[in-house]
Amino acid sequence: MRAFARLLDDLSTRASRTAKLALMADYFKNTSDPDRGWALAALTDGVPLKIPFRRVLSTLMQTRADPVLTKLSRDYVGDTAETVALLWPEPATPAEMLPTLATIVQSLQLAHKRDFEAIIARTLDAADVTERWATLKFIGGALRVGVSARLAKTAIAQAYGRDVGEVEEVWHALAPPYADLFAWLEGRGPRPETAGIPVFRPLMLASPIEEQDWPGLSPSDFAAEWKWDGIRIQIAAIGGAVRLFSRTGEDISSAFPEIATSFANIDATADGELLILRDGIVQPFNDLQQRLNRKSVSAKQIADNPAHVRLYDLLTLGTEDLRAEPFSIRRERLEHWHAAKQPLHTDLSALIPFDDFATLDTLHTDARAGGIEGLMLKRRASPYLAGRPRGHWFKWKRAPLTLDCVLMYAQRGAGKRSSLYSDYTFGVWRDDGNGTRTLVPVGKAY
Repeated sequence: MRAFARLLDDLSTRASRTAKLALMADYFKNTSDPDRGWALAALTDGVPLKIPFRRVLSTLMQTRADPVLTKLSRDYVGDTAETVALLWPEPATPAEMLPTLATIVQSLQLAHKRDFEAIIARTLDAADVTERWATLKFIGGALRVGVSARLAKTAIAQAYGRDVGEVEEVWHALAPPYADLFAWLEGRGPRPETAGIPVFRPLMLASPIEEQDWPGLSPSDFAAEWKWDGIRIQIAAIGGAVRLFSRTGEDISSAFPEIATSFANIDATADGELLILRDGIVQPFNDLQQRLNRKSVSAKQIADNPAHVRLYDLLTLGTEDLRAEPFSIRRERLEHWHAAKQPLHTDLSALIPFDDFATLDTLHTDARAGGIEGLMLKRRASPYLAGRPRGHWFKWKRAPLTLDCVLMYAQRGAGKRSSLYSDYTFGVWRDDGNGTRTLVPVGKAY
C-alpha cells in the first residue's frame, strides 16, 4: 500500500505524460503480484468492490469529526477521500501494520456488509494521511490523478517493451489482478488466450487535414465519407457474445443493449459511428449523451433515444482478420456482409462520389445544413492501422460557429480544481421588447 500511495501522490503532482508513464512503469516492474495487478485495476477498469462507499464514510466520520466541520471541509477541499484523510484522527493506541492492496481487496470481498466500516477504519488507523487518501481512492474508485485507462495500459506496454495495441487486444480476456498478463509480459507464460472472446482491437484514427497536405494528395487515391457527430464504436461479436467498445476500449455494451442484440448471431468485428437516429434523421450529440456512461437503460430511454450505428469498416469476419487488406477491399467485404446479414439498427456510411477536391469543398461548405461535422478522406490502399498514422485517413471538419457571450458566474471547481475559480457560466442578451433585455444563461464550461 505504501508504494501505491507514493505512486498516486506522485501522479497527482506530475503534469507531464512522459513523467507519469515513467512512474507507472517503475511501479509495475518493482511491485510483486498480486498488488501490482490490483493497482492496475484501480488505474483502469476499477477494483471490483461492491460497497456503499459514501454511506460508509459518512457513518465513520460521524464519531470522528464535527459534522459541520466535515461539510465545510468537503466543500473547500472538493474531494471526499482527501477530506476524510485529512480529518481522520490519529489512533490512541499503536495501529496495526498497513495491509497490502491484495489484503484490502480480499477482506472487503469476503466481508459481510456490516463489517465494511470496521475493516476500512482499521486500515485508515494504520495509515498516514497520504496512505489514507490513497486507500480511500483505491476502494472508492475515481482516482483523479490524471491517468486514463489507456495511459496505464501504455505504461504497462512500455515497461516490458511491447506495443500498447498488443496489450489492448488481450485486455478484455483478462481479469484483475492480471497475473497471466504480467506472466506473459515478463516471458514467464503464454500470451493470454482470446479465442472465443469478443476483444477490442485498437481503432484507426484520422489526422486533421492541413493546407500543406493538399498538394500531395490525388483525388483518385481517396474515398470520401461524411463525418457524423456521434462517437466511434467497435462492435465485437463471436459465438453469441457481443461487446461494444468506445474509441478507448471501454466496454459500453450495457448502455446500448439493442445494438448488442442485433449482433448476437454474427461473428465479426465492425467499426462505425454510434448515433441517435429518429425518423431517419441524425439527432444532436446531446441526445446521445443521455445514454452514454450508464450501467443500464430503461425501455423508455431506448424508445426516446434510439441508438443506431453507421458502419465504416469491417475488421474481422469469422476467423479472418481483414486489417491488413486495403480499405477498398474491406469496404467491398463490408457491403457484401451487411447486405447478407442486415443487422438491425445499422446502415453503411455512404461513399461520396467526387472527381476533384473542388467538388468536395462545395459539399464540405454545405455540410452544416445536415448537422454533419465535415468529411473523412480515406486512402483506398490503406490497411487498418492502430492509432493515428499520418497520411492514411484525414478528417476535414467544418469551421465552428462563434458567439459572443457574457461571463455570468465563476465557481470553484472540484477535486484538484477546488482552489480555482475554473467553472464558468456564459449567457447572451435577449431582447424582451419595450426596450428591456434579459441576460439568459446558455452554457457552462471549465
